[in-house]
Amino acid sequence: MKTKKTRHHDLRRLMGYLAASRREMALAALSAVGSVALTLVAPRITGRGVDMLVEGGVDFAALGKTTLLLAAVYLAAAGLQWVLSFCATRLSYRTVAALRRDAFFKLHRLPIKAIDGTAHGDLTARVAGDAEAVGDGLIQGVAQLLTGGATIVGTLAFLLSLSPLLMLLVVLLTPLSVLVAKFITGRSHHLFKEQAKVQGEETGFISERMGAQRLVLAFSQQEETLARFDEMNERLRTCGYRAQLYSALINPLTRFVNHLVYIVTGAAGAYLALSGQGMTVGGISACLTYANSYTKPFNEISGVMTQLQSAAASLRRLFALMDAPEEVNDEKYPHAPRERDLPIRFEHVSFGYEPGHTLIHDLNLTALPGRKVAIVGPTGAGKTTLVNLLMRFYDLDGGRITLGNEDIAALRRSSLRKRFGMVLQESWLFEGTVRDNLRYGRPDATDAEVEAACQKARADSFIRRLPQGYDTVIGGKISLSEGQKQLLCIARVMLADPGMLILDEATSFIDTRTEQKVNAAFDAMMEGKTTFIVAHRLSTIRRADVILVLLDGDIVEMGRHEELLKKDGFYAKLYNSQFAR
Repeated sequence: MKTKKTRHHDLRRLMGYLAASRREMALAALSAVGSVALTLVAPRITGRGVDMLVEGGVDFAALGKTTLLLAAVYLAAAGLQWVLSFCATRLSYRTVAALRRDAFFKLHRLPIKAIDGTAHGDLTARVAGDAEAVGDGLIQGVAQLLTGGATIVGTLAFLLSLSPLLMLLVVLLTPLSVLVAKFITGRSHHLFKEQAKVQGEETGFISERMGAQRLVLAFSQQEETLARFDEMNERLRTCGYRAQLYSALINPLTRFVNHLVYIVTGAAGAYLALSGQGMTVGGISACLTYANSYTKPFNEISGVMTQLQSAAASLRRLFALMDAPEEVNDEKYPHAPRERDLPIRFEHVSFGYEPGHTLIHDLNLTALPGRKVAIVGPTGAGKTTLVNLLMRFYDLDGGRITLGNEDIAALRRSSLRKRFGMVLQESWLFEGTVRDNLRYGRPDATDAEVEAACQKARADSFIRRLPQGYDTVIGGKISLSEGQKQLLCIARVMLADPGMLILDEATSFIDTRTEQKVNAAFDAMMEGKTTFIVAHRLSTIRRADVILVLLDGDIVEMGRHEELLKKDGFYAKLYNSQFAR
């Protein structure tokens, strides 16, 4: 029962998207009715022509006119059928575009926790592949449902005018094909759901492995990767094969039932004609055509049932993404203060990514305005977690973080995040010109400001050596080294000139010589700005105003570089392990 309610709910939501194309829907419906009406008139004309041939003394002039009329009717019906196909295709692609847009926009309203907890390839498969499957189902389904509905009503009306008894026989026998189709559909629907799910898993796996192909080769994991892919591919093959096999039974079984209807109609019509009950040979011919036309929609719909079921499963996955909980709307909250000289305080902060697994325990920290705060510690100590909490990518389990006297939980997220500039360990550039990438955080920057930022970041020289300089399109034939990408990311933040900075292993992909130059640029950029520096390479944080040493989510040491070395504690061991001779 729950599945039926879900399907009906999905169908109502889909109708809401289709309603945006009312004109195409209306034109498609009119075209379907017109095409079906003309197609159903044709058997009556054909029957009249047959009676002309059976009766003595054929009037060839009248027969010629009948033939021309029949040709005109079929030509007009074909034209209307083309209009129906055009409207159905236009309607489908417009609806798919709206679904894909809403799904993609939804991704930007999800909390980071939801993005981190889902395979990115699966999300890609939903927005791209599942939306496309819905479109394929719509193209087939809209035309079939409109013409099918009109055909069923029209053929019954014509059959009634010819012979109420034959109409009753057709109506009583045809539902058998519907029952057969419903029986098989009910058993194959869950297989299509499983197929869509495994397809998403496989897409995510392929995307993940292709992104790390160098590591796969470096660790000689080709066989393991192929084994995992084979396992997924076999599951996809199995459920896909079973789903297609069940669906493939629908068409032949419904056709068998419909052929029975055809045979019974022909036999009953012949009986009526031979027993002198007003049925002519032309009438029998028309009734057989109408009986075939009546059953045709059931055959056609069963023929596209595979696509319709696949579309239904894909639609469910799309709506599941759209229904995922979003970040709480905070547009009513005030903007973060614009002042650059405000302290940032962590007060009794506790946090864990999973319930019952606390990573940060009762952390207290004050970052004074204009100070450089370095955060060091072993992997998993919670360094990047502090950045996630400060940017409100995740919300606290306990305590609070304040900017000045304002709790950041009571500030608008978008406004808070604009106050920070971030340079992460993993560089991110999109396909576009170098200049467009640099202006990502400040679209109104002039060319002179862009070039000045690149000179500070020591990126100007290599940019000018590119084929089109700042107008070179990144991606495709142009491939940059990781160090060059990172320099562009650094220049992008320098251009945005935010009030506070977060540097998370910002120089990890840069050689030592370039790092020295970039650090000098960083010093100029950090002047007067509160800066959080997350670092594994301790050489980069010697000049920090305060160094926090994190271990298992707790601050175990705090002080300047020289002070911590004198203490000969955990920091000193970390530092000496990196610079031991």
